[in-house]
Amino acid sequence: MSGLNKVMLIGRLGRDPEIRYSSNNTPICNFSLATSDRIRKGDTFEEKTEWHRIVVFGNQAENASKFLKKGSLVFVDGKIQSRNYQDKDGNERTVVEIIANSLNFLDPKDNSFSGQPERTYQQNPKEGEAQPQAGNAPKFDNEDDELPF
Repeated sequence: MSGLNKVMLIGRLGRDPEIRYSSNNTPICNFSLATSDRIRKGDTFEEKTEWHRIVVFGNQAENASKFLKKGSLVFVDGKIQSRNYQDKDGNERTVVEIIANSLNFLDPKDNSFSGQPERTYQQNPKEGEAQPQAGNAPKFDNEDDELPF
């Protein structure tokens, strides 16, 4: 019987990517990715963070090492793989990794919305509401600011 081994994650890098090259000169990039979930505990919510080991090969590995850094937001599409190894003390260890088939960099380039028409917001004196008009895209100083929706 066949199965499905598919993982899709959106998260932030916990450290800068590390690149190395295999014996046949294939680029291999590793980084840790944090995903979080809000869990209800009575009347409050608690944030639970999971850490994932991500492995990327080939051209995507080189791009990841060039353009990603600690804190970057990324979408990873891949599969789960486990492997065993012996540590330096001779103990058998198992590591679970996500082997990435594709990466999408989700951070806006230069804090602007690439590919979208740029807009500015001007005050409408009749209604007192901001109205979009052609011009520059709004820029966010802090991506952790709460959105109004």
